Amino acid sequence: MLLAVIALSVVLVVAMTAFLKLHPFLSLIAGAFFVGIASGMPLLTVVEHVNAGFGGLMTGIGIVIVAGTIIGVILEKSGAAYRMAEVVLRLVGEKRPQLAMSLIGYIVSIPVFCDSGFVILSSLKKALAKRAKVAIASMSVALATGLYATHTLVPPTPGPIAAAGNIGAESYLGTIILIGLFTAIPAVVVGYIWAVKVGSKIEVEADLEALDYEEIIQSFGKMPSTFKSFFPILLPIVLIGAGSVAALSGEENGIVNVLTFLGSPSVALLFGVLASFLLLPKWNEETLTDWIGEGLKEAAPILLITGAGGAFGGVIKNTGVAELINGFDVGDMAGGALFLLIPFLIAAALKTAQGSSTAALVITSSLIAPLLPTMGIDGAVPLALVVMSIGAGAMTVSHVNDSFFWVVTQFSGMKVTDAYKAHTMATLLQGLLTIIFTIILWMIFV
Repeated sequence: MLLAVIALSVVLVVAMTAFLKLHPFLSLIAGAFFVGIASGMPLLTVVEHVNAGFGGLMTGIGIVIVAGTIIGVILEKSGAAYRMAEVVLRLVGEKRPQLAMSLIGYIVSIPVFCDSGFVILSSLKKALAKRAKVAIASMSVALATGLYATHTLVPPTPGPIAAAGNIGAESYLGTIILIGLFTAIPAVVVGYIWAVKVGSKIEVEADLEALDYEEIIQSFGKMPSTFKSFFPILLPIVLIGAGSVAALSGEENGIVNVLTFLGSPSVALLFGVLASFLLLPKWNEETLTDWIGEGLKEAAPILLITGAGGAFGGVIKNTGVAELINGFDVGDMAGGALFLLIPFLIAAALKTAQGSSTAALVITSSLIAPLLPTMGIDGAVPLALVVMSIGAGAMTVSHVNDSFFWVVTQFSGMKVTDAYKAHTMATLLQGLLTIIFTIILWMIFV
């Protein structure tokens, strides 16, 4: 009955989000209360677990999400995203424009939501397509899949952070970032190949309607330097990585303590925010208040959804489901690397049903968290690979109930049928290749 209650709660959350169009925050909160009450918890205990789950997750990752969103807004408004794109284009070469767009998406989507990243770079994508005389659909798929890979796999994007927090891996964010950056590479590669092989055959009416590349750059005005553009992204990653290495040493001294402090995700991302201030064209109310205020507004719904997912997971953890599952001896049913297929399939089903990758990451991580101790899954690398398996499922697939699908179609001019062929199929291949690659990593390193 308990497993039936939990399964029904997931169905209710998906139905309320996908069919009633209720905001995921309220859907998840409703699901949390449903699980608690239907499982027979005392009513006041249900409230306690909902509050504790919501607040507990915010304690670990709330500041990280806000700081990451602020960095993304400043990168967008200052022109740093364009500068990064220009640098990548120079390195890759103009003869491989699709590869350039894939790499640009891979980098930009680390702090910036994939939807926003596609809109920001849409004019640049069209200009490069016109300059290189390649199909806009091909450039669109290359950019979209590059953005999508790091969006679902690499913190500080909110989805992977929330998944890490739900399964108790927030202290291993450095490892998750490094493994996420590595795991995202095959997803970018298969997206690039699909863009070249399939996207190039799709004609879009707007193929000839674009500004020249030079006009795009000039219209933006003076852009920040390469160092200033990349610094807000690289600094937190370096600090978190150094902190993780210092923590692994197991020593207690001044240098280790300082590195561990600087490498804590909240502190590292706040230093990233300070680094992004170098990008501000001027320090006044418009930049220091309005730009940052816009970042806070964008962070608010993400925080609420993430916190509600924590509440949902918190109630599930306290229903006694871990003890119940332990009695089934699931280790014999799906041991080792095969276990990764469980979170992958759950996340893929949720993603396909309700459209949001972030919601799929949040809900799936809440559901599987009680399984991990039973399976003996603990430590930085195993938990990071669990996050990768959830992220792989959250890629599979982007179609008409996903806002990113519509951003890609509207800003590329593709018809829905063509978008299914080019974009949706590409995300399916990305998800499948990512879970295969994750399983291989598990077999090698765990």
